[in-house]
Amino acid sequence: MSTTERPRILVVGGGYVGLYAARRILKKMRYGEATVTVVDPRSYMTYQPFLPETAAGSISPRHVVVPLRRVLPKAEVLTGRVTSVDQDRKVAVIEPLVGESYELPFDYLVVALGAVSRTFPIPGLAENGIGMKGVEEAVDLRNHVLEQLDLADSTTDEEVRRKALTFVFVGGGFAGAETIGEVEDMARDACKYYTNVKREDMRFILVEAANRILPEVGPELGTWGLEHLRERGIEVYLETSMKSCVDKHVVLANGLEVDASTIVWTAGVKPNPALANFGLPLGPRGHVDTAPTLQVQGMDYVWAAGDNAQVPDLASGEGAWCPPNAQHALRQAKVLGDNVVAGMRGFPQHEYKHKNMGAVAGLGLHKGVALLFGKVKLRGRLAWYCHRGYHGMAVPTFNRKFRVLADWTLAMFLKRDVVALGALENPRDEFYEAAAPVTAAAAAKTSAPEAEKAKAS
Repeated sequence: MSTTERPRILVVGGGYVGLYAARRILKKMRYGEATVTVVDPRSYMTYQPFLPETAAGSISPRHVVVPLRRVLPKAEVLTGRVTSVDQDRKVAVIEPLVGESYELPFDYLVVALGAVSRTFPIPGLAENGIGMKGVEEAVDLRNHVLEQLDLADSTTDEEVRRKALTFVFVGGGFAGAETIGEVEDMARDACKYYTNVKREDMRFILVEAANRILPEVGPELGTWGLEHLRERGIEVYLETSMKSCVDKHVVLANGLEVDASTIVWTAGVKPNPALANFGLPLGPRGHVDTAPTLQVQGMDYVWAAGDNAQVPDLASGEGAWCPPNAQHALRQAKVLGDNVVAGMRGFPQHEYKHKNMGAVAGLGLHKGVALLFGKVKLRGRLAWYCHRGYHGMAVPTFNRKFRVLADWTLAMFLKRDVVALGALENPRDEFYEAAAPVTAAAAAKTSAPEAEKAKAS
């Protein structure tokens, strides 16, 4: 037992699993039965399936995030990181955003760290790549793309212009295909307002190491998605990879070389590397090894689910694992929450079993693919409606559902905004330039023309 008066349930991570599991525990738990503590570096949960639409300006960034303290008013929310866990002492080390690290005792542990971008040691990637795991990256991508259109419209340097209008996306899964589809759609709309930029001037490139894109919706719909993107003028290179992108000079394994101002990396995810310091049994790819009850193997007081766990897929057969998607994460979280409360009370655990309901993907306004219940295959506008309908229902809280629906409804009557707000990243620059002390060199440079003017008069 911990030193607290009542047991502490420590939830590490405030994403899909962390948020929903904490809500479920608080709902099922009796008043004062335990303290629920949620630790995450961000004070909000991000609904990641909406990031491509956020990058395209179809949904406001504030509407794809859910504030943890508002949704979990009865929980203790700590903004920081759990850097390590001592399982023998049942103590976690918390690193807050500011200040010294400290130890926090617990009685029950929920591991919901999620995943991070899976990258490779490609020269130039860390310096020039843009990811798509957080709302900050989606907003940055939108601002960056629109700034490149501004640049291309204003310059007379053909080399600078060509580089600004070249956009490379690496990864042809859901994240990559949806993001390039949405961003290309936005850029196509935006160029109507530029005198010197046309869609024909832009070059969109999608790079995928496998022999198809959108594997989640099957080969038939994946082939349709590939043909659809190519019909829109997007170059798609299969069975190839990016070798380097030093100084934004992209070199592909198939020999293609281009200068690109925009390089977006969406080539998969991997479990959070911090799991190595948690004292847990890990699978071959770094996932937490769990039983069908979502309990960590050999530990009756630790549960894990979502992208950072390898959960047996009982609906698919022996040896299969649940794929790392939102559909499983949301349902696992509810079972996990029930099992934590049951384990605290000494009751039996329930196994997680869920048959895949299908997959939906949006490729821009009124364009998408959908595989429903493994049988029904949709494409085009109808699939796009399914995509929006499913995610509109799945986004957490009525507040966010209403706001997202409002964004979509307004977009039916109002044109898409095409303003880049890149200056938001450095909002104090202009004020600093005006208020900073004038250096001796700058003062001399400023006073020289004035002295010449006085002499002439």
